[in-house]
Amino acid sequence: MSKKAFLSANEAAAYGVKLSRPHVVSAYPITPQTTLVEKIADFLANGEADFKYMMVESEHSAMASALGASMMGARTFTASSSQGLLYMCEMLSYVSGSRFPIVMVDANRSVATPWNIFGDQRDAMAMRDSGWIMLYVESGQEALDTVIQAYKIAEDPEVMTPVMINIDGFTLTHTYDMVEIPEQEEADSFLPPYSTTNKMDMKDPKTLCMSVGPDFHTEGRFLQQKAFEAAKRKIVSVNDEYAKLTGRSYGGMIEEYRCDDAEAVLVAVGSVAGTVRVAVDEMREAGKKVGLIKLRSFRPFPKEYFESIRDKFKAVGVIDRSISFGFDGTVFSEVKSAMYGSGAKMANYIVGLGGRDIPKHQIETMFSKLLGMASGKNEAEVQFLGMRWE
Repeated sequence: MSKKAFLSANEAAAYGVKLSRPHVVSAYPITPQTTLVEKIADFLANGEADFKYMMVESEHSAMASALGASMMGARTFTASSSQGLLYMCEMLSYVSGSRFPIVMVDANRSVATPWNIFGDQRDAMAMRDSGWIMLYVESGQEALDTVIQAYKIAEDPEVMTPVMINIDGFTLTHTYDMVEIPEQEEADSFLPPYSTTNKMDMKDPKTLCMSVGPDFHTEGRFLQQKAFEAAKRKIVSVNDEYAKLTGRSYGGMIEEYRCDDAEAVLVAVGSVAGTVRVAVDEMREAGKKVGLIKLRSFRPFPKEYFESIRDKFKAVGVIDRSISFGFDGTVFSEVKSAMYGSGAKMANYIVGLGGRDIPKHQIETMFSKLLGMASGKNEAEVQFLGMRWE
């Protein structure tokens, strides 16, 4: 029977790692990720888990050592944040291109410069083309559950692709809530031991991380793309299977909240989805037809879902905690592309950069702007909200 504990999202994710029975954990500290790998070390020191814990000299080394362990057939885990994730960048493509199912947690944090230790999503969004599956969580409970799900997705023979689980820095990593922790037997019944043929084996020699010329490079990339298409199905089916086991579902790639008769909706990623839920409930009580679309899977991107809602809503807004300089908010550009040809009015709200709060009244302002657009009012497509000089 599961138990409940008052945990930060970092601690909750650490429990997810422990329950997944990794063979190797490689760790290098960086704020606000540090307490996650510290909690994992506590499990080992207290005799609550059994794995090899590797303390390395850099984030680059953390991913390189995880790669080496995975090449030997080990289930591996690591974590990072911000500049550390950027430092890992070279190794990310080695892992994904070689099809090793490493699971990593990124504690989302702004990147330099200007230097800032607080949370936004620009670090992970900068890695969107690294070949990793990228999942975003709303709560500590979802962080724990998604770690366990991530291994089952990554290690599926049709996928064999690493997974990055994104947890908003400080907003989630260092805030506490009640989290339900499954029993080990429950996790074991869901996640079987890792078995793969994609490993070094003296009895079956092979070349891994090979180089290829132009004649075969495209075919390798095609196989990666095919794996991501398979991952779309697996993310949904794994979530459904986990829901039957625990009673907790996160919608797979997308979760709709009060969208059935909505005129205006906001697309949200990560912890801000919780604030949007509260705003939606209050505005619904006031007779406003608004709803939330929570984007859980950024890669693979649920293109088919957004294509299917082209004509469902009058106005669609996207909350971005990142920006692709010289263009739009990172998520908005994806949503707008997928909804090409839609008759819905669209708006991008860039907020929460560098850890700035996203209060409920700001969400309500977004909805009010969207409802105005739905009734014919013109608004700028891309807006920075909450600036000091407003």
